[in-house]
This record gives sequence, structure tokens and C-alpha cells, in this order.
Amino acid sequence: MLWNGNECGKTKVMRISRQQFPAKIMIDQKQLENVESFKYFGSILTNDGRCTCEIKYRTAMAKAAFNKKRALFTSTLDLELKKKLVKCYIWSIALYDAETWTLRTVDQKHLESFEMWCWRRMEKFSWTDHVRNEEVLESRSRGLS
Repeated sequence: MLWNGNECGKTKVMRISRQQFPAKIMIDQKQLENVESFKYFGSILTNDGRCTCEIKYRTAMAKAAFNKKRALFTSTLDLELKKKLVKCYIWSIALYDAETWTLRTVDQKHLESFEMWCWRRMEKFSWTDHVRNEEVLESRSRGLS
């Protein structure tokens, strides 16, 4: 394929580095536009190489999927079946492409809080009940016995 100079306006560049200075790439005496982030095969890539935006985006999508099927996940179904449904339908959305993530402590906390959000919704714990996370996890494991 021959290079068409008109496509230069569509082409953008992103440098992934800890140093925040732009890449200077010229094509036909035109500098390509630098971007801070872009979506690639459904994943958000940022110029600092962190995955915080991706994790927040994925957990928001998973929460939306959970709320869409809330009646199913909060029904009187067996707890083991509800766990399998959440693992299949919700965690597959939340952890899509997770093998490429470099987790920082704040990212791990965000994923853990999402997990607790799921368990609290499944067990119908209200935030006004002031139930500790340990109690939620204990009630979840009691369902295993």
C-alpha cells in the first residue's frame, strides 16, 4: 500500500514512559499528534503505562452487568450457584485482559473493593447496616459448608 499524505491527520502517536515528554515523529513535514491514552482491542492504554484507568473502566462495566441481572444475583438461588454465575458473568468482564496489568497497591484495593461490592449486593447487606468486610466474607464462606 502506498502512503497517502491525507492519512497523516488520522495517525496519532503515544509514547509510554515515566518521563512525560512527547514523541516527535514527522511525516511529510507534519508532526504526528501525541495522545495521552487510546483504546486498543478493547483495552485502555495510557502514556504512563499504568492500568488504573483500565481497572476502573472494567469494574464499572462489571457493575453495570451485575445491576442488569441484579434480580438473578440477589434471588433465593443456592449461594454456590450464585457464586458460579458471578464468576462466569461478572468477573470475566472485570478481569478481561488482566494478565497484561501491572498492579499497584491502589489498583489491588480497587479490585478488592469491587469484590466486596459484589458480595454485599449478593447477600443484600445495606451500607447502613455497618457490616464489616470480615463478616461479609465469613457469611459467604458459611455457604460453602
